[in-house]
Amino acid sequence: MILLLTNALFPVFAGLALGYVAGVRKTVDNINLKSLITFLMSFALPCALFGTIAHTQYAALFGQTKLVLVLTIVYLLTYGGVFLATRLDSSSDKSVVALTLAFPNATAVGLPLLAAAYGAPGSVACASAIAVGAVTISPITLAILESMSGPTHESFLHGLRIALWKAVKRPVVWAPVLAIFVVLLRFSLPTYIDRTVTIFAGATAGVALFLTGLVVSAQRFRFTWAVVWAVVAKNMLQPALCLGVAMLFHLPVDATRYVVLICAIPCGFFGIVFGKGFGATPEVASSSLIASYLAGVVTLAGWMVLLARLG
Repeated sequence: MILLLTNALFPVFAGLALGYVAGVRKTVDNINLKSLITFLMSFALPCALFGTIAHTQYAALFGQTKLVLVLTIVYLLTYGGVFLATRLDSSSDKSVVALTLAFPNATAVGLPLLAAAYGAPGSVACASAIAVGAVTISPITLAILESMSGPTHESFLHGLRIALWKAVKRPVVWAPVLAIFVVLLRFSLPTYIDRTVTIFAGATAGVALFLTGLVVSAQRFRFTWAVVWAVVAKNMLQPALCLGVAMLFHLPVDATRYVVLICAIPCGFFGIVFGKGFGATPEVASSSLIASYLAGVVTLAGWMVLLARLG
């Protein structure tokens, strides 16, 4: 178990540390990250999602229905609970905090972690988790930010329609959908396409970890009770909620391990990245992001030990 934890967790936190140090020392610009984010979200990650799903057996892929349902429920419950509990005046700031805590960093941490711990089935589950967040709570956040921006606030429903249309056009959304059709039609990818996708997909984990470290290095940190409760909610309560929902839906033991570990992953950076574009940068979000990773060294290992004994 110690060897498994070391092999699974050390590369993850080493990648985060490299990005953080590079940002702090200004070896790499940690403010203007648009190009790096675009490469990750529009090229590398879509290729990783497409490749992972397209290589999945038909029966295994469509056995993910309950897993997707569990993650959808947990994400939405966490998002709604954090949004209502956050004591901020602005709905934009609340949405940024809610997305930061509700959507785990499955892109940077989840893909390498679940691949190391559980192999190909874990990778497929993680790809599903990223797709779920990309089409549920991410568009909701963008809709709130869109509706609250500008001199005259647009209606939330109008903002949601705009956000959903923008989400559908994002490669990170349509790439996994395209891969599902590839599996559904039993289509065999030409070797040259398969190898091209593999090359870009191989960059995903390293770039995502490094980028997360850069994002963290540029954030303000202030220790408050709000940050403490945020870390408890993200690192402990969300995976506990996921375990309960998984048991309620009688999810198989292996699938339960996947979804709970995904939910135990520290905060994602989507909320902060989205918020920057609309001037919504609540300090509690950035502080919670940093604290979540510091605590995650212990909490992730603890959840992995607990899940190994499940069943």
